[in-house]
Amino acid sequence: MKHIVIDTNVLVSSIISLEGNPAKIMDMIADKQLLIHYSPDILDEYRRVLSYKKLCIALQTQVGIIHEIEKLGISIEPTRSTTPLPDESDRIFYDTAKTSGAILVTGNTKHYPAESFIMTPADFLKESELNTS
Repeated sequence: MKHIVIDTNVLVSSIISLEGNPAKIMDMIADKQLLIHYSPDILDEYRRVLSYKKLCIALQTQVGIIHEIEKLGISIEPTRSTTPLPDESDRIFYDTAKTSGAILVTGNTKHYPAESFIMTPADFLKESELNTS
């Protein structure tokens, strides 16, 4: 089973479009084909962004998503890295993936160093398909 960390942009995209690659990844988590890792700070970030009024995500949906992630995933306390990042707010995702040995799935790869454990949703699904063929 692959272990992953989901950047907030992928989580939000999975809610906005139920047909896209982010939604497919979230379905794989729900079907227990993938194991999601998160930290308390990541859950706080998810809660903060999901509550944006402009996203119009119902409170019940917000709470349900967080509950499912907590139920299906593994909470860890990441080791803080010193890797330079363009946006420090992305460090929680980077450090959680690095500490847990998980793949970081993000729509914003330019926010992270070019490392093999950081992938877009499309690249992650393509690699997953190749490894199961």
